[in-house]
Amino acid sequence: MHYNAFRVHCVWEAGTMPRQITVRLPDDLGRALATAARRGRRKSSEIVRLALEEYLGTIDRRGGRAADRVRPLIGALDSGIPDLAERHRDYLRERLKRGR
Repeated sequence: MHYNAFRVHCVWEAGTMPRQITVRLPDDLGRALATAARRGRRKSSEIVRLALEEYLGTIDRRGGRAADRVRPLIGALDSGIPDLAERHRDYLRERLKRGR
């Protein structure tokens, strides 16, 4: 597999010295980046910085256990079936039989 290398110049907001990394991309990803840069009239490094900010921001927002992230949703939906928790298999079987 052949890779393209892109240099990404990053300036940190704190005013510290700029950081530079080299990223090796598979050819198809490198072509997609070049195409996106051309279409968006941006530099490849700018697109990579934006993608990293988005990715890292998503990780920070997700923190914690999955159960903790959905806790506010528990009990938030009403199915209209009062015994769904106890008889969920029965309801599922009925639904599958009707679907056939």
